[in-house]
Amino acid sequence: MSSALDDIFASAMTRRLSPGQSLFSVGDPVKVMIRVNFGAVALRRVTEQGTVLTLHVARRGEVLAEASLHSAHYHCEAAAREASEVALLPTHEFRDALRRDDDLVEIWVRILSRTVQETRMRAEIRTIRTVSDRLDAWLSLNNSLPPRGQLQELAAEIGTSREALYRELSRRKKAAGKLQN
Repeated sequence: MSSALDDIFASAMTRRLSPGQSLFSVGDPVKVMIRVNFGAVALRRVTEQGTVLTLHVARRGEVLAEASLHSAHYHCEAAAREASEVALLPTHEFRDALRRDDDLVEIWVRILSRTVQETRMRAEIRTIRTVSDRLDAWLSLNNSLPPRGQLQELAAEIGTSREALYRELSRRKKAAGKLQN
């Protein structure tokens, strides 16, 4: 995305994560800024009822939990969706770089703006009444379904149960079959 962001994370420590491995939990102290080098890491919140809400999925080159830069503790959890590697830069180094580098500030503002837009869209999708319409809205942003093993995460992302999502996908498959006959 940017050479300034690449530069700041170039000397950061890295950590590899296995699928499902936790990166941080609710209440952990915020000590680092995190950038995904490869793979996918999901930012999640678990409701009091036990529902897992996917707030964001960071992929290659994206910063994870960017809103935590000025927080003392994480308000959500993060776990790898697939084999991943993240770069870990101490928050004080990131803040210092922002103070010194106007290009980095501009990039950071763009990142935060895009994150707000995506978050609002995900919130809007969750307010849509039917699973079918939620799925259509999600597909309009993402173009295709994730691999079969990640459909449970998609259900969490659009705010429905995996069973309801599977029923909708089955209904669509049957409808597509009828159209082809």
